[in-house]
Amino acid sequence: MKNLKMKMARVEKDLSQDELAKIVGVSRQTIGLIELGKYNPSLSLCLSICKALSKTLDQLFWQE
Repeated sequence: MKNLKMKMARVEKDLSQDELAKIVGVSRQTIGLIELGKYNPSLSLCLSICKALSKTLDQLFWQE
C-alpha cells in the first residue's frame, strides 16, 4: 500500500526525497520505496521521518 500521507507531508514541507533522506540518514531510494509501499521501515526510521516532517506516527503510518 502506497504511503501517500508521508509523500504529502514531505511535499508540504517542500522537501525532496533526497533532502528527507539526508535528514533521516537513509538513501533517497529508501524514501522512494517507503512512499511506494515497497519497503517496511523500522520503528526508529518511522520516528525519525515523523520528527523531520513534524507529524505523529498515526498521521503518517496508521493504516485505515
